[in-house]
Amino acid sequence: MKASMHLRKKLLVSVIAATVAAVSMPATVIAQSANATLRGKASPGASITVFNSQTGLTRHVTAGPDGSYVVNGLPPATYRVDAGPGTEQNVTLTVASTGTLNLAAPTTQGAASAANATQMEGVSVAATTLEEVKTPEVGQTISLHQIATIPQASRNFLEFADTVPGMVFSVDQKGNTSLRGGAQNTSSTNVYIDGVSQKSYVKEGGVSGQNNSQGNPFPQLAIGEYKVITSNYKAEYDQVSSAAITAETKSGTNEFHGEVFGTYTNDAFRNRTPIEESTGRKVDSESKEYGFAIGGPIIKDKMHFFIAFEQKKFDTPISVVPNSVNYAGDVAALLPPSVQSELGSANLNFDEKLYFGKIDWELTDRDRIEISTQVRRETQISGIGTGTAPSAGVNNENHDTRGTFKWAHSGDSWYNELIFTFENAYINAFPLQAGNGYTYSWQPDQNNPTIITTGSADPRATQTKSQEGPSVSDTFTFNDLEWHGDHVVKLGYKFKSIELKAADAAAQSPQFFYDVNPTTGVAAQPWQVFYASALPGTSGVAETTARQYGVFAQDDWSVNDHLTLNLGVRWDYEVNPSYNNFVTSQRVLDAINSPNPYAGAAPGSTYGDALAAGGVNLADYVSDGHNRHSFKGQWQPRLGFSYDLFADEAHVIHGGAGRAYDRNLYDYLQTEVTKQALPQTTLRFNVPTHPCDTTSATCVPWNPEFLNGQNVLQNFLVGGNAGQEVDMLNNKLKAPYSDQYSLGMSNTIGEWMTDATVTRVLSKDGFAFTLGNRYPNGAFFQNGSQPWDYPIPNVGSLILGDNGIQTRTTQVLLSAQKPYTRESGWSTSLSYTFSHSKQNRDINEHYSFDEPTIHDYPFITSNAVAKHRFVGTAAVDLPWGISGSLKLTLATPLPKNAAACYGQIEPNGSNCVPKAATPSGSKFLVGGDIWGYRDIDMQLTKDFVISDDVKVYARFDILNVFNWKNYADSDYLVNWGSDGVLNPHPVAVNKKGNITYLPRTARFTVGLKF
Repeated sequence: MKASMHLRKKLLVSVIAATVAAVSMPATVIAQSANATLRGKASPGASITVFNSQTGLTRHVTAGPDGSYVVNGLPPATYRVDAGPGTEQNVTLTVASTGTLNLAAPTTQGAASAANATQMEGVSVAATTLEEVKTPEVGQTISLHQIATIPQASRNFLEFADTVPGMVFSVDQKGNTSLRGGAQNTSSTNVYIDGVSQKSYVKEGGVSGQNNSQGNPFPQLAIGEYKVITSNYKAEYDQVSSAAITAETKSGTNEFHGEVFGTYTNDAFRNRTPIEESTGRKVDSESKEYGFAIGGPIIKDKMHFFIAFEQKKFDTPISVVPNSVNYAGDVAALLPPSVQSELGSANLNFDEKLYFGKIDWELTDRDRIEISTQVRRETQISGIGTGTAPSAGVNNENHDTRGTFKWAHSGDSWYNELIFTFENAYINAFPLQAGNGYTYSWQPDQNNPTIITTGSADPRATQTKSQEGPSVSDTFTFNDLEWHGDHVVKLGYKFKSIELKAADAAAQSPQFFYDVNPTTGVAAQPWQVFYASALPGTSGVAETTARQYGVFAQDDWSVNDHLTLNLGVRWDYEVNPSYNNFVTSQRVLDAINSPNPYAGAAPGSTYGDALAAGGVNLADYVSDGHNRHSFKGQWQPRLGFSYDLFADEAHVIHGGAGRAYDRNLYDYLQTEVTKQALPQTTLRFNVPTHPCDTTSATCVPWNPEFLNGQNVLQNFLVGGNAGQEVDMLNNKLKAPYSDQYSLGMSNTIGEWMTDATVTRVLSKDGFAFTLGNRYPNGAFFQNGSQPWDYPIPNVGSLILGDNGIQTRTTQVLLSAQKPYTRESGWSTSLSYTFSHSKQNRDINEHYSFDEPTIHDYPFITSNAVAKHRFVGTAAVDLPWGISGSLKLTLATPLPKNAAACYGQIEPNGSNCVPKAATPSGSKFLVGGDIWGYRDIDMQLTKDFVISDDVKVYARFDILNVFNWKNYADSDYLVNWGSDGVLNPHPVAVNKKGNITYLPRTARFTVGLKF
C-alpha cells in the first residue's frame, strides 16, 4: 500500500516536472501569499510539531523516509519546533519565505541570525531568525524593526522599500508618493497584502488609489513586515512586470497589546522652500498624523482580533511657477498682473482616514480562517504647482473598501489555501471652481508649450474612475514528493470579475489659449479653445465587466544539499468587453472615406488615402465588434536556481530568467467609448498672432461670444461635429510584459548578509497614443510642422492607441545588511544600484506626438532611473532608553527626455528629435557636482517604561538635516542649441522652483505601547 502510494507520488511529480519543463523556460516557488514555509531534515519518520505560544497555532507533520519535512502556510512569527527530545528550537519565520531548519541535532543553520523575535510589540521570545538564501528572487525583506526605526517622511509603509537595491520611493514637490522598480513606470508594480493583490486596473500608480496621492494604501500600524522582490519572482505572482511587494498584516495574540501615537509639525519647524526664499514669505503649512492599534484574544489559543486606525491631515506648501520655455528673460514678467498674482507659494490640503480589522480563527490544528477588511477615505487638493495656478486646482476624492475571507487547510502531505475577496475603489475629481480656464502658451516655439494655466481646471480634470467586484483564488501544494530529490509542487487558479467605470471629462470649464510673445506680450484674443460637449442620450461614462483568469504550476526542487531548481509557468487570460465589443462609429468611417477637402489633395482621393500613404493601416484600428481578441496567450515561463557552495547556506550562487505580464489600464482602453459619447473639441481661431489654415474645418473666425463659455460652445457645432477627438485602438493590443534575467551571489559572514547581483530587464508593449492625422500627401512633417490642422474632415483629430513603449535596463545591485539583535544593539543596511537604461519614450507619458508612430522613436537614456544610487541606514540603542537612526540617500541627476530643436532638419522632415540630457548636480563631502539628490534624515526615540508591558515614547525626526535642495524643475533652461549645433549642456535646474522631498523639517511624535 505504502509502496503503491510512494510510486504514485513519484509519478505525479514526474508528470508535473515534465509538463513545466516542456512548456517553459521555467520559474520559481512558494507564494504570492505572505505566509512562510518551514522545511528541512529530521530523523526519518519523526513526528514534528510547530507551535506558536502567542496564538496557539499548532501544526503536525511526519518526516519522510529520508527525513525531509515541509510545513506550509505559517504566518510569519516565532515558533517552537520539536522533532523529539534534544531537537527543540525557537525560530522566527519571515514573510513569504522558505526557512530551512534541520532537526536531527540542536544546531541551527549558518544562514540563521540570532534575534529577539517579536510578533506584537511587548511580546518577545528568544529565537533564531531563519533567513531565506536558497532563492533566485532578487530582493529583500523589510523587518518590523526597520519600519519602527528608519526615519520616515510619509508614514507610507512602502517608503522603506527604498532601502532595497533597484527600488526608488519618491515624495514629489506636491507631497505625492510613488514607488518604482528599475526603469519601468509605477503602474508595473503590484502590492499584495495577506496574499491579495491591490492592483489598480484603471489609473496609473500600480496600487489602487496611489496615483497623484499624498496618502498611504494601508495603515502602517497594521503591517508586520514585507518582502520586496525586484525581479524573478515566483510563478504565482500575477499582474506585475517590475517590483512585487508582499506584506503580512499583524494579528492578535493571547494577550491584549496595542499602540497609540500622534505626530505633528508645521511651518515653524521647517525651512523655507526656494520660492519662499525668493519672496521672503513663508506660507502656512501643517501636518498631523495620529492613530491606534489594538489586538488580543477572543478565545484563547483559538480566535484573535486586531484593529488599526490612522489619520493624516496635511497642508503641504507648493511653489507655483511657470513652466520652462526657451527664453533667457523672466517669462513671468510677460504675463498679465492677475496671473502674476497667483505665482508664489500655495497650499495643498489633504485628509485621509485608514481602517483595518482582522479576525483569525484556529478552527482545528489543520484549519485556519482569517476574515479582514480595509477601508480608505481620502480627499485632497491637487494639480497646483509648476505650470498650474491655484485657481485651476482640482478636488479629489479617493475611496477604497476591500474585504477578504481566507481558509487554509493542512493535510499530512498537502496544503490548500482558498481566498475570497471583494473590492470597491473609486476616484472622483472635479475643478475647484467653475467657469472658463485660461492657458498662456509660448508663441516663439512652434509646439506652443504651456507657460501656465489659470482659471477653472481643464474639463478633462473632471474624472470618475472605479473598479468593483469579487475574486476567488485557490492554491494547492504537495509537500513531500520525491523524484531525484525533494519537491514542493504548487498549483493555483484565480478568477476575478471586476466592473470598471471611467468618465474622462465633463461638459464644463472650456480652456482658452493665449499667445505670449517676448516682443508683443500677451495676445488680446485667444488662438485656440478646448472644450467637451454632452451629447443627448449619452452619459459620457464607459463601463464594462472584465473577467480575469490565471493558472500556474510551480515546483521547488531540492536536487541535493547544494542545488535547488525553481521551475514554474503561469498563464493569464482577460476578457474586456468594452474593448473587445467596441464598434467604430459609422460617422467616422464615412468621414475618412469622403473626398479629402484639404489643399494639395489629389483629385478624387479620400482622407483614408492620405492615411494609407502615411503608413496608417485603418484595418488595424477599425472594429466591427468581432475582430478583436482578448488579452490571452500570456504564457509566462520562469526558471530559477540556487547553488549552495558548501551546503551551509553561507555562500549561494543564484540566478533566474522569466517573463511577467502586466495589464493595460482601463484609463486607456475606455477612450474610444468616452471620446465618442462625450466629444472633446479643439477649435483654432484665425487671429493675426496665430493664423491657421482657413480650409480646415477646425479653423474658424474668432467670435467674442465664445468667452461666454460652455453654453455658447456647446451649441456651436451641433450637427457638424468638427474639431472633436477620435480615438481608435489597435485591434491586436497586447498586455505589457518584461523579460527578466539575473545572476548573483549571496554571502553570510557572521551576522552580515551581503548580495551582489546583475540584472537585465527588457520591458515591451507599453501603451502609447500617437497622432494619426496626415497631410494630403501622407506626410507627418511639412516645414517642421505636424498635421494638427488636418484632422478627419468635419470630425476631428485622429488619435491612435498602440503597443510599443520599450525599456532596456541593466543594473548592478549590491547590498550588505547587519540585522538588529538585542545583544548587539545595532543594525545597518547598505544598498548601491548602478543603472544603464535606455527607452524609446518617457514611460510616464502615454501621449507621444513628436513622431509619426511609437516605433519611430529612437532609444535614448532613460529619465526613470539615476545612473548611481546609494541608500544607507543605521540604527543603534543608546543609553537611558534612547534609540537613534540615520538614513543617507544619494543619487546622480535624472536625465531629461524631450524633443530637441536646434535648427536641424531630420530625414523625416522634423526639425526636432528626441534627446536625453542630464543637468549638473551638487557636491557631497568630496568630488564634483555629481549628485542630483542628496538627503540625510535622522531620528531619536526615548522610551519611558511604566511597567513590563507599558511604555510611553517620544520621537524626534529631522528630515533633510542639511536642508539640501533637490530641485524638481530640472528643465528651467532648455537650450538645445542652434544652427544645427547641439548644445553640450542644454539643461539646467530652476533654483526658484519646486524641490523633491522636503526642506529641512522637524517632526514630533508621542505614543503609548501596551
